[in-house]
Amino acid sequence: MSTVRASRKIERAGVNALRSLLEEHDHIVQEIDGGNDHGEDMIVNFTRAGKRTPYWIAIQVKSGKKYKRANGYAIPVEDHFEDWRQSRIPILGVVYDMKKRELFWVNLTEQLRSGDESPGWVQVASTSLLNSDTIEDFYAEVATYAGDERMRIRAATEEEALEEAVRARQGLDPSTAPNPLYDGLADLALRYEEPLKVIRRNLVKSLPLQILIVLMVWAWPYQIRFVEGSSDMPPALWVSNLYVFLTLMALTIFFEFRAGRLPIETGKWLWLIAANFFWLPVMDPDGDRGWWGDFWIWAGVLVPSFGEKLLFITFIGFAIDRKRKRREARI
Repeated sequence: MSTVRASRKIERAGVNALRSLLEEHDHIVQEIDGGNDHGEDMIVNFTRAGKRTPYWIAIQVKSGKKYKRANGYAIPVEDHFEDWRQSRIPILGVVYDMKKRELFWVNLTEQLRSGDESPGWVQVASTSLLNSDTIEDFYAEVATYAGDERMRIRAATEEEALEEAVRARQGLDPSTAPNPLYDGLADLALRYEEPLKVIRRNLVKSLPLQILIVLMVWAWPYQIRFVEGSSDMPPALWVSNLYVFLTLMALTIFFEFRAGRLPIETGKWLWLIAANFFWLPVMDPDGDRGWWGDFWIWAGVLVPSFGEKLLFITFIGFAIDRKRKRREARI
């Protein structure tokens, strides 16, 4: 059978003492389940004259001798430094002295915001006593701090207010609150952050290719109609021949970008050829059976034919030169 930790009785003593005190004075206490305890043991909503106030706090309770010091008490910060100092509601620390049966408190959020690094422990003064005689002063001081720091929480129902308080203790505000629809995708993006960065860079470098593909899809019916109106040549073959050449140029530019080079001349020729061959069918969609139509039909045959050869000769020549330089560098 499982056993109960000996320290649990000590831990619960402080939580029970504080809860009893707060509820005795009509404040609303919501204990945080141990499995969800991320640095606080309860969330409290202050009340006045039987009505809820917009002031909420979260409290970390400590009990036992190990929190006693020569000049008071201390609460360990551990890994809660950023959570406590960034919380949108005050995070308080309370130490229960079991021998004296007394509670002592400190505003952890206020103390931790005074520095940029975790102090390790936060001191709790032995004069910061929390009991029935001091609870009104306790409320006034914490409410004033929350008001000055704009840590109020307003909601239509207690359930909504509690939900907002839970979010606030985690340091969340409307500008950083999670969107359940996209949080899963964000986690996936963070998990594969490096590969996604590579994909993003490649997408930027492939922008000319992407634009060209969109233009080719859009212009395809115009090209077919222009060829049918200008020649007896198979229109799909003519357009495909032109598109293969333009795609080859765009791919060449893309891989030059990936290599860190800027193929300015190739880019100029790509857009010059693309602009002419995409513009003409749109402006003259029915084609031309005269010399004008013949000229463009033959241009659409010859330009890709010679262009592809020139492209291969030029860039293979560049590749040969680079290989020779690398070989010479190794010698």
